[in-house]
Amino acid sequence: MSEETPRAEVFEGGPGAAEPPKEALRRRLAARRLLRAESFYGFGLAAFAVLALLAYRHAYFGWDLRAARAVQSVDFPGWAEFMRAASYAGDGWVPHALVAATMLLFFWRRRFSEGAGIVLSAGAGGLLSKALKILVGRPRPSADLVGFSYLSDEMSFPSGHVTFYVCYFGFLFFVAYAVLPRGSLSRRLALALAALPVLLVGLSRVYLRAHWPSDTLGAYLFAGLWLGLSLEMYRRWKKRATIKKAVASSQ
Repeated sequence: MSEETPRAEVFEGGPGAAEPPKEALRRRLAARRLLRAESFYGFGLAAFAVLALLAYRHAYFGWDLRAARAVQSVDFPGWAEFMRAASYAGDGWVPHALVAATMLLFFWRRRFSEGAGIVLSAGAGGLLSKALKILVGRPRPSADLVGFSYLSDEMSFPSGHVTFYVCYFGFLFFVAYAVLPRGSLSRRLALALAALPVLLVGLSRVYLRAHWPSDTLGAYLFAGLWLGLSLEMYRRWKKRATIKKAVASSQ
């Protein structure tokens, strides 16, 4: 090969010689995004592990008591009823009914990936939250510290309500963002209705004396990690279903 030989001819593939550098750049960018996501996930997991260990050793933190009393000092007319309403979707049998009804609705609309995703995110997330409560064994806020005690047989860390809200409404938020038409009123309304309960539930659990602020913080961390994993599985199922549909239609 002479020195005048054009560099593009060095690449195999003839007319497509300019493509390998673009493909390599695309793969490098994808690898960087994956590394950032893995780093963020690893940091979140480490933060939750540290907080869980501290909650295992301490019934509450000093800042827990100060923050809880500040939240519980709010006394607007109707505020207590609003806080109870903000927690209602996580009470008793309600989350089980919501997950089952949502799954059936997705299946009825032939959105099987979404139906499986909501069960994985909210259903399995709830079971893991109960297991973590048993492992950490942190007691609920006591009446002598917060005025009255919340009646429950479950432990306090992490908050089950917060875990459910993040995993359930967070998954619906992502589905609405991905599926509904961009810029439509229905999409904006769905995103707002899915985000608002997630923002309110942590505040309501502290106000109702059910949890310390660190219990809700731990739940937001854990549920965010589990939601991220569930969404990744949902994307894979969706991609696989799309490929199968394309293959079936081409035959």
